[in-house]
Amino acid sequence: MKRQYLAMMISLVLVQSACSYKESAHQTTELPTPTPQSSNEVKEEQAVLAADDFAASTQEVANLAKADKAIAPAAKVKMAERKMMMGSGYAVGGAMAAAPVVVMADSIAMPREERDKFENFKDNPIKQVANDPVSTFSLDVDTGSYALVRQWLKQGRLPASDAVRTEELINYFSYDYPKTKSEHPFAVNTELTTAPWQPDHYLLRIGVQAQDGNAQQMPPANLVFLVDVSGSMDEPNKLPLVISSLQMLTQQIRPQDKVSLVVYAGRTEVVLEPTNNKADILAALGRLQAGGSTAGASALELAYKMARKGYIKEGINRILLATDGDFNVGVTSTEQIKDMVKRERETGITLSTLGFGQGNFNDAMMEQIADVGNGNYSYIDSVSEARKVLVDELSSTFNTVAKDVKVQVEFNPQQVSEYRLIGYENRQLNREDFNNDKVDAGDVGAGKSVTAIYEITPKNATSSVDPLRYQAEKIATAKPTPELAFLKIRYKQPSAKTSTLLTQPLILPKTVTPFANASNDHRFATAVAGFGQLLRQSTNMGNLSYGQVLQMAQQAKGVDKMGIRAEFIQLVQNVQALSQKPELQAHVE
Repeated sequence: MKRQYLAMMISLVLVQSACSYKESAHQTTELPTPTPQSSNEVKEEQAVLAADDFAASTQEVANLAKADKAIAPAAKVKMAERKMMMGSGYAVGGAMAAAPVVVMADSIAMPREERDKFENFKDNPIKQVANDPVSTFSLDVDTGSYALVRQWLKQGRLPASDAVRTEELINYFSYDYPKTKSEHPFAVNTELTTAPWQPDHYLLRIGVQAQDGNAQQMPPANLVFLVDVSGSMDEPNKLPLVISSLQMLTQQIRPQDKVSLVVYAGRTEVVLEPTNNKADILAALGRLQAGGSTAGASALELAYKMARKGYIKEGINRILLATDGDFNVGVTSTEQIKDMVKRERETGITLSTLGFGQGNFNDAMMEQIADVGNGNYSYIDSVSEARKVLVDELSSTFNTVAKDVKVQVEFNPQQVSEYRLIGYENRQLNREDFNNDKVDAGDVGAGKSVTAIYEITPKNATSSVDPLRYQAEKIATAKPTPELAFLKIRYKQPSAKTSTLLTQPLILPKTVTPFANASNDHRFATAVAGFGQLLRQSTNMGNLSYGQVLQMAQQAKGVDKMGIRAEFIQLVQNVQALSQKPELQAHVE
């Protein structure tokens, strides 16, 4: 070990002397003792080393995707050794520069203090129809919370409550909703049943199914890969996973598409001007290394400059920000970053975020700037998740078919005494925002299904609060109507400035469907909603237990080609044990 380390340090000194290269910002640490490699680790090592030799990169990327995990620590050690011995490095424009001092990821050997940041929010309250009959919110297609929660559970920890956004758990899954048969870009489906945790309550599910699309039908895409290469990204589940994820996406680009690459640490650099040369893109990604502080704001400005340079009229112009969200140089305020993103989206350039890693992950910022950027927020915890987001669901991720989608539900006080929207806490809108086309809302991609669930207290059920005396008399004298509620949805076509309105009365049937007789999609979505609420320790779920959630999910799994619903069932099984061990629950500052 000592001889190997001494030899590498001598080689480094020789390279630095020859190139008159000075580096004072980094520190070296002792390399860990090499360990025997598995066959998967060998494949991963090959994928890393092939970055400097593109002749083999395409096959190695495929091998890495099949391996279904981030680059192994052993492979990273080999990469560091090779770069130190050969004097390879990265410079602006793809030129080879003197080798930087390699900083090994100390988190591999010792855990870091948890400094993850989540937006604090409270569950939606129960609202009385007599006082507040109208519910207004923006559709949300983000799924980052599900992948983040899954990672925590696989580590044997219960997630922090604020890491759980129930609507993102529900919308992680696809549902077999009816397809649109009209001129509108999506169809609306509703289902009403009893609530499994409160049999005298109802569950109203609203499902939006966007029109189908595939990657080949997408408009031409101008993508800017904005990659964080700061020191905080120097961990196996961060930059190496970023590289493999973007390499998979690169394999999907078409002749009409183009990609540019911007990296940032203490300073920002344009690595690639807009190009559709896959070889150049893959090779440039493979040369990325981590080190330094994080100047995120200036990097965003440069990324928008590249997006404008490669701008495609009536095409997809999207920045993909890949980071752990740890902006610590320059403008670091989430609100200031959001203001910048808001200004730029008016030019037709949107922004999506890809989150990586733990320990100093800024979930709050990642989710919020993607929302205002008319993009998506995804958390990437594995190569399989990258493949789901950037390959399997490529069209729904990038090809927007309806933007600024808002939902408004007015409940009939003759039929409903109370209601509660499950999830969508940070997507609430004022009543007047619904008709204001200047107010931003969620965007829906091709083939995407989006679900919202209301728990409803009918008039003949026990309410959580006493009814109002005089309001009740007013309701009693009103003309009877069989309507449960009135549903309105506003949306804009991708290039439109004005919205289109859809309306649909929701009629209360003579007999409400028992939950056990509901569709598979309704029951499975309800199981996921219940799971999220239990993880958040909601006080509005009656006597619902993880055991009941498990039973609902198992009975409603249905067709599961990708095994995603089966994985959810396993998570529920695992969390039953974790929930009994308070010492395993995470503490987040």
